[in-house]
Amino acid sequence: MLILALDTTTRAGSLALMRDDLLLAAAAGDPGRTHGERLPGEIVQLLTRHDVPLSAIDLYAVASGPGSFTGLRIGIATMQGLALANGKGLVGVSALDALALAVQSQIVSDPAPGAIAVWMDAQRREVFAAIYRAADLKCLEGPFVAPPEDIQARWQPFLAGSQVWFAGDGALAYRTIISRFGGITLIDPTPMMAPAVAILAAQEAARGQVPGPEAVRPLYVRRPDAELARNRTKVRVD
Repeated sequence: MLILALDTTTRAGSLALMRDDLLLAAAAGDPGRTHGERLPGEIVQLLTRHDVPLSAIDLYAVASGPGSFTGLRIGIATMQGLALANGKGLVGVSALDALALAVQSQIVSDPAPGAIAVWMDAQRREVFAAIYRAADLKCLEGPFVAPPEDIQARWQPFLAGSQVWFAGDGALAYRTIISRFGGITLIDPTPMMAPAVAILAAQEAARGQVPGPEAVRPLYVRRPDAELARNRTKVRVD
């Protein structure tokens, strides 16, 4: 099975092409340009470099959030369009799950002890967060959005006396706060997520969980600004 995976949850984002368990290609995007400016051009360039026509793709996969609202909408809409046009399935994957899997692949141990914590920058001095058991990626808590200082207190039961790997652009942005935890390893640079998105999508497909492209929805975690603004306006009017 040939899978094309896309991540637009971060500024750079990434693409991956995977056949069965073999990663054929992976590429990070240009953080100096918006996803709207780069897509679908980057997808076409990747496939052209590896002489793969869109008609050869068996399954499309996309990181469905959390992340930038605009980036999520563009990424999901791009992959929905490609999947619909080619009559193929589309799997949406949690970006936090994908990042945890990408980290797990870097800390090979048998089994990996401790926990993997992922923080993605949510702006407004907040992070999208989740924490996983490193050995099997069982999610211990998350996803949610909160200030890093609040998470430091909230996660003490998970972090006390454990080896914990932190990853994500939020972890890098708030490394000073993370340094207050004990037994911490900060993963720098943040691993590319698209290959992990492809792997998780393949696992979903093996379980028969491939919805129609129109069924994939963004995982926002935090409500969109436009919705919050409408509610504030409604409260003032009422």
